[in-house]
Amino acid sequence: MKPKLCAEELERYDRQIYIQDIGPAGQEKLKKAKIFICGVGGLGSPAAIYLAAAGIGEITLVDYDEVVRSNLNRQVLHHEADIGRRKVYSAKEKLSKLNAHVVVTTGCDAVTAQNAKRLVSGHDVIIDALDNPETRYILNKAALDLGIVFIHGAVNGFEGRIMTVIPGKSTCLRCLYRGPVISTPKFPVIGVAPAVIGVLQATEAIKYILGIGELLTDRLLTYDGLKLKWREFKVRKNPKCDHCGRMQEGRQS
Repeated sequence: MKPKLCAEELERYDRQIYIQDIGPAGQEKLKKAKIFICGVGGLGSPAAIYLAAAGIGEITLVDYDEVVRSNLNRQVLHHEADIGRRKVYSAKEKLSKLNAHVVVTTGCDAVTAQNAKRLVSGHDVIIDALDNPETRYILNKAALDLGIVFIHGAVNGFEGRIMTVIPGKSTCLRCLYRGPVISTPKFPVIGVAPAVIGVLQATEAIKYILGIGELLTDRLLTYDGLKLKWREFKVRKNPKCDHCGRMQEGRQS
């Protein structure tokens, strides 16, 4: 059964319902959708804000960190009064005030190979708003195994990048980043960079749910804020990928 929009929602979303590719039926699709956001920091904050504003029915936030002062230059869901609080609770409070029609659920788990599938199961989209490659790969593999769309985003300094993964159809994250996993405990970033990429991740999620536009599959879009330039790179599937390559072999055997 499709979720029906109440009078208040019809008024709230009037401008986007007016978009020909959305309409009331599209808005009901957004209300029915469930999106998993892993990481409620620089990328997760703007992604969550605009997904909530758009009327996504259920948003799950997972992050085990607490708010610290050095987060505040970019993690716009958190304020000075939130220092010391769990990020997911701080974020839920703001999102609930932004749109009471959105159900926000939270988890303080550290995502691992053991719990990833359980955490993401039942969602339509996974937003990769992380800052370390190990957990990104764990989520990438869980998304492939469960057939959930995975939207990758990353930033450094004034730069950012984004790519969308459709399991069984497009290049996966492990095809893109080959070789050994190298983790950087601390990297430079200014808030405007994750703001740009996080909003693009939300855009990709909305497009996928509505079934409109052209997704960033088999393409890596990069952003250089200092030069204000965009570049697009074609990404080829690695037939020997230890994530999607093996999955394909299993399907063929």
